[in-house]
Amino acid sequence: MDALPTPSRPLRIGTRGSALALAQAHETRDRLMAAHDLPQDAFQIVVIKTTGDRVLDRPLKEIGGKGLFTREIEDALLDRRIDIAVHSMKDMPVLQPEGLVIDCYLPRQDVRDAFVSRRWESVAALPPGTVVGSSSLRRRAQLMHRRPDLRLVEFRGNVQTRMKKLDDGVAEATFLALAGVTRLGMLDVVRGVIDTDDMLPAVAQGAIGVERREADSIAASLLAPISDLPTTLRVEAERAFLERLDGSCETPIAGLAEVAGDGLRLRGEILLPDGSLSIRGDREGPVADRRRMGRDLAEELLARAPADYFDLMGINAERRSPPVR
Repeated sequence: MDALPTPSRPLRIGTRGSALALAQAHETRDRLMAAHDLPQDAFQIVVIKTTGDRVLDRPLKEIGGKGLFTREIEDALLDRRIDIAVHSMKDMPVLQPEGLVIDCYLPRQDVRDAFVSRRWESVAALPPGTVVGSSSLRRRAQLMHRRPDLRLVEFRGNVQTRMKKLDDGVAEATFLALAGVTRLGMLDVVRGVIDTDDMLPAVAQGAIGVERREADSIAASLLAPISDLPTTLRVEAERAFLERLDGSCETPIAGLAEVAGDGLRLRGEILLPDGSLSIRGDREGPVADRRRMGRDLAEELLARAPADYFDLMGINAERRSPPVR
């Protein structure tokens, strides 16, 4: 932007069009309104449909991974059709296109996964052979590691779509991010919350990031007051861990950083998609070392993995050592 937003020249906020994405964009707008005493009509929500929203009948791995939910939005940002973009950080690739930056994170919601079923009370209550729906490689691998007697089916779509699939009998249970159902005001669908010791969440789950053009100083000054420092520290540690690994939707990876005072604890997990392998580790140290801790933990887990881990994942050799920033 060249000047502060006004009703005649509003700040254009780019987002996907799902109910959850819109709730996150509205939260961002409302926080900006409060921080700068601006009216609602000084902001415009711009809905952008992504490839990931259009193609719902195939697993993400088959059609390109995390960038499917961000590419069109980032193109709009680079083309100046929008001024900022609001993202669920668990959907974001670890590297942004040249000229874009994410340095604003809203206060993080509950990171845990929610168990959802019309019939069963918990994962432990599921009888052998029960059909569970999930599109998340991470959740599928974690569940198969603990309950190889269950049947997994592909289960893509927004929260409302997945609830309809349960009603239609496509599956008897699924998992949702607790942060998402909280933001949607749909906690009534949750049968139980999964402890992070049982199911470590996706990297940056529950965190909203706001992307901008790196050279846009007006957007930077607008966003600075609404950025949450504890969330920033945690997400930076987790994404450094993810970056040293593959960091796409092709690898089951989980990670969670927690901050207490000047200290940070980071837990991480890598798995094979069929659940036959799970390797966990953790690091503790000062928050100033958060990125190094993330990279070191990733190196440790890779050192403990089979020598052919990346081959088993079908990951090309040139992608095995992502650049460290």
